Amino acid sequence: MSKKSNFIVRIALIVALGGFLLGFDASVISGVLGFIKSEFNLSKLEVGWAVSCITLTAAIGMIFAGPLSDKHGRRKILKIAAVLFTISAVGSALAGSFLWLIIFRLIGGLAVGAALIIAPMYIAEVAPPHKRGQLVSFNQLNIVIGISIAFFTNYLILKWGNSDASWAASIGLGKWNWRWMLGLEAVPAIFYFLGLFSVPRSPRWLMVHNKKEEALEVMEKVVSTDEAKIQIQEVEKSISEDINKKKTTVSDLFKKSMRNVIIIGIIVGVFQQIVGINAVLFYAPMIFEQTGIGTDASFIQAALVGVTNLGFTIVAMLTIDKFGRKPLLIIGMAGIAVCLFLLSYGFSDATYTLSKDAIANLPTEINKETLNSIQDKIFDNDLDFKAALVNTLGEEAAGTHEGTLITASAKMNTLLILIGIIGFVGFFAMSIGPVMWVLFSELFPNRIRGFAIAFVGFINLGVGFLVQLLFPLELSVLGNATTFLVFGSFAVIGFLFIWFKVPETKGKSLEELEELLIK
Repeated sequence: MSKKSNFIVRIALIVALGGFLLGFDASVISGVLGFIKSEFNLSKLEVGWAVSCITLTAAIGMIFAGPLSDKHGRRKILKIAAVLFTISAVGSALAGSFLWLIIFRLIGGLAVGAALIIAPMYIAEVAPPHKRGQLVSFNQLNIVIGISIAFFTNYLILKWGNSDASWAASIGLGKWNWRWMLGLEAVPAIFYFLGLFSVPRSPRWLMVHNKKEEALEVMEKVVSTDEAKIQIQEVEKSISEDINKKKTTVSDLFKKSMRNVIIIGIIVGVFQQIVGINAVLFYAPMIFEQTGIGTDASFIQAALVGVTNLGFTIVAMLTIDKFGRKPLLIIGMAGIAVCLFLLSYGFSDATYTLSKDAIANLPTEINKETLNSIQDKIFDNDLDFKAALVNTLGEEAAGTHEGTLITASAKMNTLLILIGIIGFVGFFAMSIGPVMWVLFSELFPNRIRGFAIAFVGFINLGVGFLVQLLFPLELSVLGNATTFLVFGSFAVIGFLFIWFKVPETKGKSLEELEELLIK
């Protein structure tokens, strides 16, 4: 690997560490839910709020981070995000109440929003065109590595906390398991802050702020001197054409010349979330518990989801500049739809029965006598079974012991469910997961790139917030099968839109794309 290649890869990996923190921060809550639900006596909506609150402020952070990065620089805003990640991790781990936990999660959300758009934006502005797709995908790769590490650390903390190891007991790994899960994030956040000091400022941002010599110096570290001069001239030409244009506002995004790329950005952003990926990733242990495999096994399978997410994101990185953005999106959305329909079928085919032996083996804190009224009764779906539990045990006891009772009663094809979830995550990770952010970094013109990405990213996170907030409620109202059927239907619609409307952007400079897409 040449010196220039080493430089751009090192820079991309450091900046993309924000993606790692994003993924870790967002998904670590999946292992925490069961513990905080019992400790703080949470309702289903409060459980949803614990997961989704980070997305709410991420949307707000994104709106402010884009324009602020246009004014103060990409690197400076990323440093602030690293500080916020650290405060969120430490504060969440020490939270004495549900309110304080939410407050510190909200602080982390601001950092998530900043990292989500600025990291890929920075990488796109530094990377040479022929490597841009792969390098921008480093951010998505780090997001899924963060998600995977969160799943594994959650599992290991649970395992070691339940062991007889003296070192685990000495640090309260069993007693304070969920606090350790949340607090670990402070370590990579501190390394991120320190690493950003070795990252140069974006050459395109430097050109916008009349720092041509420094911009050329950065570009010459990435490409040859002649190519650097050509790219700087292209950026200079693009900026000069915008000199007499008024300051960017929301209305600029909806001008006739921008209409096509904004519509594409918004709809792709909506479909990335509305297929339910964050419901699966952030509630993975809860979903696997619905199959009746038990808590420990559900954490193991959740970790397997993380490995799948990582592996297929690497596939996307290796193929995105070879096959292009659109083919990956088409294949991925088709696969997502098939796997979601498979999940819907698997849950619809399930039955739930509490046998005499199953009731006898339940924990002592469950009132077994009240369950005799539904002993050996076969329930054809999870909604009827959960309703029967509420009628016999009461709403609070049924909610507290729901996972245990489903484990004791569920009969379904768990392998089919696992294949559906693994397939869904895999197809998402090699398509719309990383490709969406590559598209966002390419679709919009230099002058308003930060503002435009912030806008479509805000909509993306807004939809994600609703999906995460409502998912526990959806499971309790619609049931497992119908919930995944709805997600699958959205995937079909997304597939059709991508097929007919999304352009191919590979191999072109950002300035060339601006000429082609902005009429």
